[in-house]
Amino acid sequence: MKPDILQYLDEHGVRYEVESEIDRVIGEVDVVYQTRIRPDRVRDLGNIKRYAIDSAVLQRMKPDAMILHPLPRTVEIDRSVDADPRALYFRQARNGLYVRMALLTMVLE
Repeated sequence: MKPDILQYLDEHGVRYEVESEIDRVIGEVDVVYQTRIRPDRVRDLGNIKRYAIDSAVLQRMKPDAMILHPLPRTVEIDRSVDADPRALYFRQARNGLYVRMALLTMVLE
């Protein structure tokens, strides 16, 4: 997380915790917002899977947790996760489409 974002959160009294190990928190969180992992920016490609969501991570998640992602994905979400009801990123993308359509309609009318 970039320092300017953390500073903004601090200034607005938003409670957060920075954690680099998914295993420490995955069973406690309500929402996982996974962003793209750009393999060209990862120093140790052998460790890239430590940031990925796969079936093993799903087993440790709360049953009502949500997984969000801006799409398209690379290696950060295994395709087996798509069938899980907590995987809401396709719905997220569809809703984003509708919002953009509405905004364009407002601007062009």
